[in-house]
Amino acid sequence: MPPIAATPIDEDLAPAVETAAALAGEQPDRDPATLSIDALLQESWIAYRQRFIQADGRVIDWESNARTVSEGQAYALLRAVMADDPATFELTLQWAESNLRRDGSAQGDSLWAWKWGQSEGGSWGIIDGNFASDADIDAATALILAARRWNRPDYQALAQEKLADLWDSSTLLLPAMEAQNSLRYLLPGPLQAFQPNPGKVYLNPSYLAPYAFRLFAQVDPDRDWAALVESSYRVLNQTKDLSPQGLPGDWVVLEMASQQLAPTGRNSALKSHYGFDAYRVWWRVSLDAAWFGEPRANRFLAEHLGYLKTQWESQKTIPAVLDLNGQALVDYEATAQYAMLYPAFLQIDPQLADSLRREKLLTTYRQGIWDNNDAYYVQNLAWLGLFPAERLPASLLEGNP
Repeated sequence: MPPIAATPIDEDLAPAVETAAALAGEQPDRDPATLSIDALLQESWIAYRQRFIQADGRVIDWESNARTVSEGQAYALLRAVMADDPATFELTLQWAESNLRRDGSAQGDSLWAWKWGQSEGGSWGIIDGNFASDADIDAATALILAARRWNRPDYQALAQEKLADLWDSSTLLLPAMEAQNSLRYLLPGPLQAFQPNPGKVYLNPSYLAPYAFRLFAQVDPDRDWAALVESSYRVLNQTKDLSPQGLPGDWVVLEMASQQLAPTGRNSALKSHYGFDAYRVWWRVSLDAAWFGEPRANRFLAEHLGYLKTQWESQKTIPAVLDLNGQALVDYEATAQYAMLYPAFLQIDPQLADSLRREKLLTTYRQGIWDNNDAYYVQNLAWLGLFPAERLPASLLEGNP
């Protein structure tokens, strides 16, 4: 791909959001409930492109010093392929490949450095060269889907290159006395960054994406991606051992010898409470149910969503952050949480899902934007949560083992 120069903020990027409705001459104050899901997704995708994706393809997180993270580039790729927008896909991919790819660094691989922005000296570039495996998983997933949707074998070849590096750098095989009990686990990034003590490793349950590992197995049969499906459900199901309410933690510790989970330490910067990372567990598991009919996915959702269901039915509100006993740690809500709960409840309780959509997702939406014009994270989670899983052509998922 031709290189794209690393650039700071485009000063001409309009702070005002022009939405699909405005372009069509519709009334800006209309009730979002009158929009079809297709119209809402189109409007919000156009608004996101104009507010958060710079002209050169860089995705900007306005809430965090206008930085760019690999997660943001990967979300843009996923949304572009789901929205059937090949031009935006190519633009955001090229920027990430030219500016985040680590093969020019000491690490020497095709994964993306997770953080790019303005240094203390004022220059723009990579600030942290470590990778975050959720971003590379989402990017590889998007590349596989895009290769099939737009007949781009070069996208599949790039996905295969990234999968080889992801396997080598971000998975860990833990042997057992009996070989059949050995399991390979997904790490959040490089082992040296996520091993607080010998014999322990941090895991992030919201990175676990069984549906993606199934797609990876289709295009990369030389590696046992199905093993990550198994370890993902082992970790996800074990979260009930840490939380009497069945809540996944943002972060957990895997004891390598016993392959059992434990909460992170009280003084750890990585917390085991249920918060903004953990929300994504519901969405990722619901995709495995919707795309691949995995019975363990529906069982997990049924067994782990009970507390939040009761909370919603009794209070019509769910605090944004809870401890693993279900006690509120903050006094505010999060649209992002409701967005990730929506597709999960669609699988097990469609009526409750619809109430979340009407009462929490539509009421915080105005002219293509959820919450406010700077809220990068919620724009992505709300859009991905509302996108109907069945809208993705089945041909894009074909070939699952």
